[in-house]
Amino acid sequence: MNDTLIPRRAEASGAGRAVIHCLVFLLPFLALISNFGVGFCSFAFLIAAIVYRHAGWAAMQRHLGELRGVLIAFGLSFGYALLQMVLRHDLLRTLEKPSREMAAVTVMLAVLACRPSRKALWYGLIAGALAGATFIVYQRWVMGVDRPGGLINSITYGDIVLCMGMMSLAGVLDFKGWRAVWPSLGALAGVIGSIATGTRGGWIAILFALVLFLKYGHFMRGKSFKGTALVVLALLASTWFIPQTGARNRVQEGINDIATYARGGSAYTHMGIRFELWKGAATLIERRPWSGATLPQVRGEMAGLVADGRLDPFILVMPHFHNDVLQELVFGGIPGLLVWAGTLLMPLLFFLKMLKTHESAGAPRVALALAGTLLVLGYFSFGLTEVIFFSVRSTMFYALMLFLIMGLCLNVKDQDGK
Repeated sequence: MNDTLIPRRAEASGAGRAVIHCLVFLLPFLALISNFGVGFCSFAFLIAAIVYRHAGWAAMQRHLGELRGVLIAFGLSFGYALLQMVLRHDLLRTLEKPSREMAAVTVMLAVLACRPSRKALWYGLIAGALAGATFIVYQRWVMGVDRPGGLINSITYGDIVLCMGMMSLAGVLDFKGWRAVWPSLGALAGVIGSIATGTRGGWIAILFALVLFLKYGHFMRGKSFKGTALVVLALLASTWFIPQTGARNRVQEGINDIATYARGGSAYTHMGIRFELWKGAATLIERRPWSGATLPQVRGEMAGLVADGRLDPFILVMPHFHNDVLQELVFGGIPGLLVWAGTLLMPLLFFLKMLKTHESAGAPRVALALAGTLLVLGYFSFGLTEVIFFSVRSTMFYALMLFLIMGLCLNVKDQDGK
């Protein structure tokens, strides 16, 4: 059956597969510990997709029905950004993230053509989470940095390392016997890395993960998976009682910030800043609910709200609104929000269909589908208190990992013949 699904002439050479194996591993491994990793892998996958374009296109055509929604969503995202640039005379750089997200489909083309082992992904996530956690732990408890952020910032770093840890947890299902210890270590490293950064909002993703695992608990029969999940929860709970983690202080600080803001006190706190930004965003959205605003318009109108005494002056130095939904509404209006939501919803439906439609599927497909679902839900939850799509690196990590996991899912589906 495999021979009919995957023609021999479509298969890449051994050297080509080896290169793609390396890229699949390097993408998550280099994401947090280098400034060049994500860009390098993106460009290398593009070259590989061009080299193996015939095999990749033929494979993608076989699965076009399953991929259509995702491809349309990212195409609309780029198209809407282009339309805004033309109509509002925005800068050309406004196309950078949507164009690079759309180009990330080349990762899937390369994966479909060269058919790398999924273990390259698992070991890349494990190594990336371990390396990222080691780096940030060193900054926090050796160098003494209060809110370390590696080579980026503490919130984005904590979110991405936690995301890699959660995806590693899904990989436990694809490892047998004692080898399950490796993805377990990756999952623990992701949580430790998140704790070391001092982030709080990213932990919302863990609640989404718990709901997901409860929903699809019939897949998690292995002792390794359940054991790792319990250890992760125990580790999270223990942070409350270990002063060095700062978890209890951070939670108490957040509660005090909310109480202070509600009483009309200083808004210059972590939570107060967010509330002020969200209040300003709500005003701007009310003025342009459909068209959105350009960056100069946003800066000018926020300055006007400050001059009128409706907002505190410190918000003028903030780079974004600390919420992805509000960020999209301010700059893209309701159409922009719907387009952005499609780049989350369509991939989520793709992975959920893998889980729901094929309940008799083997562990490899389930593990990959869960990892993809955790990636999407993680990014959505990160965006509730942060604009996780603000930086090019975090945006590209999402898009590249998304199409990578989708390609591996489809390869496993071909091998299953289902």
